[in-house]
Amino acid sequence: MPTTRRVLVIDVGTSGTRAAIVGSGADVTHSVYRRTPPTTPFPGLVEFDAGALAATVVAVARQVLVAGGPVDAIGVTCQRASTVVWDRTTGEPVGPGLGWQDLRTVGECIMAKAEHGLALAPNQTATKAAWLLTTYDPTRSRDLCVGTIDSWLVWVLTEGRYHVTDRSNAGVTGLMESGGVRWSEAALDAMHIRPEMMPHLIDSSGLIASATVLPGSPPITGLAGDQQASLIGQGCVRPGLAKCTFGTGAMLDMVTGTAAPPSADRRANGTFPIVAWTIGGEVTWGNEAIMLTAGTSVDWLVDDLGVLTSADESDAVAGSVPDTDGVVFVPALMGLGTPRWDYGARGALLGLTRGTTRAHVVRAVLEGIAHRGADLLEAAEADSGLTVAGLRVDGGMSVNTTFVQALADACARPIEVAPVTECTTLGAAFLAGLAAGIWPDLASIEAAWRPRRIVQPMDTGHDISRERWAEAVARSAGWIPALSALDF
Repeated sequence: MPTTRRVLVIDVGTSGTRAAIVGSGADVTHSVYRRTPPTTPFPGLVEFDAGALAATVVAVARQVLVAGGPVDAIGVTCQRASTVVWDRTTGEPVGPGLGWQDLRTVGECIMAKAEHGLALAPNQTATKAAWLLTTYDPTRSRDLCVGTIDSWLVWVLTEGRYHVTDRSNAGVTGLMESGGVRWSEAALDAMHIRPEMMPHLIDSSGLIASATVLPGSPPITGLAGDQQASLIGQGCVRPGLAKCTFGTGAMLDMVTGTAAPPSADRRANGTFPIVAWTIGGEVTWGNEAIMLTAGTSVDWLVDDLGVLTSADESDAVAGSVPDTDGVVFVPALMGLGTPRWDYGARGALLGLTRGTTRAHVVRAVLEGIAHRGADLLEAAEADSGLTVAGLRVDGGMSVNTTFVQALADACARPIEVAPVTECTTLGAAFLAGLAAGIWPDLASIEAAWRPRRIVQPMDTGHDISRERWAEAVARSAGWIPALSALDF
């Protein structure tokens, strides 16, 4: 029998589902991963089969429990804002799940602002839920449940007994009041969503329900959106602590404290207030900054330009030259997020000469992503009034040594690399373990942070390079004026 207390974590990302056991020493074991990618039936549409996703979650969770034995609690973390609508009686989804990247409701977002004064983005839940309801229940006469991935999974794990969501997930739906306490009646009314369709709002850490569909019916005690789980998984539990996850895109999240923001609107420097977590009824807030294309830019070098055989090769190729020889790359392949939010910006490769080599271009791509990371950090500091002493990082790009050094140089501060590539699993375990008594308090979670390495900035003329970077970004902006005019 196990000698330490343990948490089963269910971690549902955009393209894959993982289940694992996390012990009291923050060790991750018995990890099982299955790909569950969404489909794109038409450009801009991103769908998934919610029933198949749920079946995969149950299967990998059972497999881990059979291999690893009983656990004391379950933590669930997932991609945020992806939307499912299902029949309360049958438990069956009424249509496809809509992924957070789905853009079919851009027009509805524009109309919501024009007609109702609601600042909604197509990557939020609000207009996705409205689209599903209008498509599959136009008269709003059916007894349906509206939820994000976490609420759908709790419904499945409890065999339809509980329809809930935590505020870290609810806060990015576009349907919450700015204080983070309750659903917004005005937003629900504008989207024609009946309040009884929505999940009950609960804490991120606390006893939720028993997962009766799993062996032993272990209690679910933790729920969190993926970025918030990564935040707490990297020990960021106090104001001024921040992490950035560099994956396909990049998300920088900073803890700001318990004071509620004046509104849920985007702030002056392009960051958004988020609910970091709720424990004991108290909301802890954060700021979030977003880069639309991070690892995607490296994939572009591999899949489209063919200058690399794999993304992993980028580290060695970029490291083979001491600098970019004046080449600058702006990773705006899908526009610019924080701080500009310019959907019409496009990628730029500047400073090319006859002497430019493949290595210079690859290094410029890594350094461009690093400079965008510094943009996110500076925006979060400006909007919060807090200073980040050192940035913590995870995600696939965190293992790239050339990139991490470039990030430290661009940010002009130390970069602490996470001990595991993805910290969402750790964060979900910490939240569930707090409620189960495995970790006594947030301070013990902060103390558990053990970075794999700390990378110090080098003296590389930081101010000059940032000035050059700002000029390059300005040249990439507004390339497609019609898209640049969009403001969500």
